[in-house]
Amino acid sequence: MSDTTQAGVRDARTPHAPQTAADERFDALSRARFTEVVSRHPVYATYLGLSDYDDKMPDGSRDAILEDAALAHRFQTEIEQIRADDLSPYYAIERELALFGTQREIFDIEQHRVWERRVSATDEIGDGIFLLFARGTRPLADRLHSIVTRLEQAPRHIEEQKLRLGDAPAKLWNEMELDAIDSLPSLFDDVAVVARQEFGDDSADVRRLEKAAVATREALETYKAWLKSQLAHANEDYALGRDKYDELVGLRAFDGLSTTDILEIGEQQLAENRAARAALAGELGGGESEVVDRIKSQHPADFDQALQLYRDAMSEARAYISEHDIATMPAGEQLSVIATPEYLRNVMPFAAYFAAPKFGADGEGRRGIYIVTPSVDGDPRAMREHNFASIYNTSIHEAYPGHHVQLSVANEHPSLVRLLIDAPEFVEGWGMYSELMMREEGFDTGPEHRMMMHTDAIWRACRIILDIKLHSGDMSVQEAVDFLVDQTGFERPNATAEVYRYTHTPTYQLSYLLGRVLLLRLRDDEKRRLGSDFSLGRFHDAMLAQGSLPVSFQRRLLQS
Repeated sequence: MSDTTQAGVRDARTPHAPQTAADERFDALSRARFTEVVSRHPVYATYLGLSDYDDKMPDGSRDAILEDAALAHRFQTEIEQIRADDLSPYYAIERELALFGTQREIFDIEQHRVWERRVSATDEIGDGIFLLFARGTRPLADRLHSIVTRLEQAPRHIEEQKLRLGDAPAKLWNEMELDAIDSLPSLFDDVAVVARQEFGDDSADVRRLEKAAVATREALETYKAWLKSQLAHANEDYALGRDKYDELVGLRAFDGLSTTDILEIGEQQLAENRAARAALAGELGGGESEVVDRIKSQHPADFDQALQLYRDAMSEARAYISEHDIATMPAGEQLSVIATPEYLRNVMPFAAYFAAPKFGADGEGRRGIYIVTPSVDGDPRAMREHNFASIYNTSIHEAYPGHHVQLSVANEHPSLVRLLIDAPEFVEGWGMYSELMMREEGFDTGPEHRMMMHTDAIWRACRIILDIKLHSGDMSVQEAVDFLVDQTGFERPNATAEVYRYTHTPTYQLSYLLGRVLLLRLRDDEKRRLGSDFSLGRFHDAMLAQGSLPVSFQRRLLQS
């Protein structure tokens, strides 16, 4: 971990040595908690770059999840027993963050309980293999050995996951798992092709890989038959419910906003972006649907060409950021752009980003992965979503100065507590904020590109509305798909995949545009507070240096 500090930025990246006995107690508890979490969740450990856990698959059983909850409760009690007044200022904030993250974890396990209504063995298996395969943090021979070892444990993990499904499985969520069962083996094939090319057919690990892949395919077929039988008593109740949703909104610490406040923001943002898009359509000589259709028809000839254009767009954005002092680039960052693996395409219908590992070495270990989905279910119109204008907007969001920059800088903060924080309104909000901010700063300001920026903002405004209405029971899944298609012009397969994801991730999807609104409000407040001393670059650097924290915590740290 780097101890260096960017010029002009508070020394947020320097490790904070405990100053009091309470600091020492908190530090010991948080370190023990971090070790406990990564040892119980080895795929997450791999995501962080902790290679000691790369040969392990987690316990997928009901008992393991219930034990997770019990351990979270114990940690919460231990932290609450430390008085905030006995801590130094840095550790007092860390204590609040630890409680924030732990309360969220307990809510997800004990209140939301998706885990007992949806089996997700394909996620653990797929992510555990993909992260090892796609990242160059260790020599391929070492990574292949870990991939094989994990794949050999996959049948055991599948059986454990079957034990946790309760009496009321959610039909849609488990149908998504059935689709993933069919597509996951393509990942095994991708690994096998590279392994044979690199090591030959007679390599011991290649032979083990082939044997483990056969056993896992067989286990997946058995799993598929079992899961189909469970759908006989599945239901279509996906909503979290109004009361629990309000409770979750409170736990998210959205700068004091209620569910009603957030819905009003979503509706206001939808209206404002629709109006802005209509004005641009007039500037471009047509109605909204006509102009959007024209722009979406202007796309690369094939997906390989699209991938190269994504790479070109992010390179242009990166250079612009440095030239205009918009943010300081993290040292040694690198980024790869690849096609989304087949097993992820139904749940990631557009693009996504996998951060470089926090504990990765220099060089390849500091490389993020930006995945772009060619199509959902082979839709022949999918290239329309890779139109030239959208390529730029998506690359700003996912790469520069979006997720890649933000998460790469966050990796430099020494706090282990902050690694266990889930604050998508900052992470996803930063990506959306970047789209608008870069246009404010003069990058990529052509009317077609601004048209697609507003189209994407309309999509994210729809997410706010649909997130709340789906989970409050005010809208059905089909009504949500129709609404999304009508408001955004998305191709129906992409809109359907989107809404399916919303049904099991309450308050996550609203985080994108809500986060942008909160960041813009924070920026305006900082301009008023600092007056002529305000600097956009220093504002960005100071926030990014604190890690992926809720905007309400960012506000407090900026003003402390």
